[in-house]
Amino acid sequence: MQRILFFSLLFVFPILVQAKDVPTLKTRVMDETWTLDPGFVSALERQLKDQESKTSNQIAVLVIPSLDGEVLEEYSIKVAEEWKLGQKKKDNGVLLLIALNDRKLRIEVGYGLEGSLTDVLCHQIIEKEIKPYFKKGDFESGIQNGVNAIIDAIDGSYTASSPEDYSHLGPLSFLGKLSEGQDEIPYQVKIFVSVFVLLILGIFTYVAANAPYIGWFIYFFLFPFWSLFPTAIHGANIGASVFLTYAIGIGLYKLYHLLTPHGRMRMKKGIFGGSYRSSGSSGRGWSSSSGGSSRSGGFSGGGGSFGGGGSSGSW
Repeated sequence: MQRILFFSLLFVFPILVQAKDVPTLKTRVMDETWTLDPGFVSALERQLKDQESKTSNQIAVLVIPSLDGEVLEEYSIKVAEEWKLGQKKKDNGVLLLIALNDRKLRIEVGYGLEGSLTDVLCHQIIEKEIKPYFKKGDFESGIQNGVNAIIDAIDGSYTASSPEDYSHLGPLSFLGKLSEGQDEIPYQVKIFVSVFVLLILGIFTYVAANAPYIGWFIYFFLFPFWSLFPTAIHGANIGASVFLTYAIGIGLYKLYHLLTPHGRMRMKKGIFGGSYRSSGSSGRGWSSSSGGSSRSGGFSGGGGSFGGGGSSGSW
């Protein structure tokens, strides 16, 4: 029995140690990082206090250094529930939580406001109103714009913008969905990944372009790679352009070598590092050497409750 208790404590103790405390609610705007200017904090506090007086909606902003290993969504709702934002039976509270060092944020919405401040609108507010400023280090503008958008969304005057239309890409319009996260990739990472992918795909593309038989298989096999990687890194429009350049360019190159006398002569001379055997039927393939190559690659809450509505993001 003692051993069971001992091992149970070994399992539970790290969890208890890692649990991050919820700060005591004192004001509507709490900055535990000392990042925000006191004048900005005071002005935002007055705005949220006036908003509560007019509508009874309680909106709070919490800025913390780090989540300390906590899951963003779990810690956010823990804060909202402990603070009991919103009026009892109205559940009209909203929490804007920002973890600066983790570069994460979340809008937590009380039950009573989920109809007007929907998950879609919360995502829109984070992506369009907050993150562009956070990426530049302008946290005050991001928070102010986010709070204004939250208030407008509750009032019904803020609407989600229409998703970007990729119908001009025709059959490749599906790439639009795959490119949603590319704006969040730092340009240094984009450059590194682009060079790496170009190098790797370039080797296989050279084989696809110049190998007479297996090359056709590799040519079609590379279709998803030449479309998905550029799209994920640079967006749907660039991804579609890169894919079409590959598909049309390499396709025409291979057809030229297949259908024209000059092209067949080049293949016969072995531009892929080998040659056709001079004896035997003309339909025989590469020599053994090329064949080997083709196999290698003060304020208090009013008692409101929350149910997990809202949206999260990172910058």
